[in-house]
Amino acid sequence: MAPWALLSPGVLVRTGHTVLTWGITLVLFLHDTELRQWEEQGELLLPLTFLFLVLGSLLLYLAVSLMDPGYVNIQLPPEEESKEEQTAMVPQAIALRRCRYCLVLQPLRARHCRDCRRCVRRYDHHCPWMENCVGERNHPLFVAYLALQLAVLLWGLHLAWSGLHFFQPWGLWLRSSGLLFATFLLLSLFSLVAGLLLASHLYLVASNTTTWEFISSHRIAYLRQRPGNPFDRGLTRNLAHFFCGWPSGSWDTLWAEEEEEGGSSQDV
Repeated sequence: MAPWALLSPGVLVRTGHTVLTWGITLVLFLHDTELRQWEEQGELLLPLTFLFLVLGSLLLYLAVSLMDPGYVNIQLPPEEESKEEQTAMVPQAIALRRCRYCLVLQPLRARHCRDCRRCVRRYDHHCPWMENCVGERNHPLFVAYLALQLAVLLWGLHLAWSGLHFFQPWGLWLRSSGLLFATFLLLSLFSLVAGLLLASHLYLVASNTTTWEFISSHRIAYLRQRPGNPFDRGLTRNLAHFFCGWPSGSWDTLWAEEEEEGGSSQDV
């Protein structure tokens, strides 16, 4: 590995996240918070639980940021490539589009990410904090990460508040609790951002919509042709498909079924 590869944006972002996570955790343990009080009293269950949750959130973060989000294959075997060419020549409910950047046939709901320089299946967005795309393969883990991260942040926020004692003189308080107060403000900001992200993604998942489709529906051909969301199958089926992969089926099939249902209802 070349030395400059260690200075890539992905390495820097993930290293910064890891250092910040353990740095905040260390601040909570070193100050007079409930964590330290439990530790001094020999009650280790809750401190260990907090540490495991922090570690779990960090591992989920690394898993989402390092895994393949669902890249469309660039190099296909000759037989697969000929099949895709034949598929593109057959009239369909909506024509497949060839990406002008990587020249692959884009499946429905795929989009090219200029940061990753690849087309991603069921593209949601490119997350700069992950330095990776959120797509078909890692979107469920991304939502799970947000939920766990929010739980850790809210618990950390409570712990930081428990260590802030405002009855001391200002100068003495600033020297003893200034870093903890800065940590409290940082945790408040992160909790707000994580909460908003989790709420927005749960809303999109419940309606089987991606962030890209929600923001840019007027620019997407397969959404401009339909007045509503052609992939919405109701709350239960949307959640079951997102988290469990059931019911299975291609997006093209679902879109065509919605098109047929719309056409039949108009005929009636």
